[in-house]
Amino acid sequence: MPLSAPSSLCIFCGARFGADPGARDIAIRLGELLARERITLVYGGGGVGLMGLLANAALKGGGRVVGVIPRFLLKREAGHPALTETVVVNSMHERKLEMFERADAFAVLPGGIGTLEELFEVLSWRTLGLHTKPIVIVDQGAYWEPLAALLRSVVEGGFAERTHLDHLAFVRDLGELLPTIAAMPREAGPPKRLDRV
Repeated sequence: MPLSAPSSLCIFCGARFGADPGARDIAIRLGELLARERITLVYGGGGVGLMGLLANAALKGGGRVVGVIPRFLLKREAGHPALTETVVVNSMHERKLEMFERADAFAVLPGGIGTLEELFEVLSWRTLGLHTKPIVIVDQGAYWEPLAALLRSVVEGGFAERTHLDHLAFVRDLGELLPTIAAMPREAGPPKRLDRV
């Protein structure tokens, strides 16, 4: 494990499997990697979709898995029944804050609207200088290519600084994840520029 590897990694990913079988494979392999490297998995607590595969793989490998889930999702039986630790919160807002506070860094696998929301919240906080935790998108199947293009468009359109793109990284291979996290800058960067009227 690199010297500056995280002791805990928050993973955002889908509660569905997705259309590409490769997404299932990457979730399983990431769970195995975290267990092998003794990195605590922090995630949304689900026992379904990619979330469930990720957690199961980490648990099977002897890893520590912390799930943070709102009470209403437990009532829908979407929670994982056998995590190392389950933190039950009252709202989605509390869930995101709890995951944020327990994580040294963030990684993103394929997912839907909820995954995007989680990513954009920690990215927004990063651009505001509220944290300096690394954010890495694992894009092995090119699922996130349109997102990368959108982020470049936001910068080209004048709504974000070019330096904001340095706050997250895209990797194509799971083997690049931990080295990329270790190499990412931990400085806050310049203050966010505002166009005053």
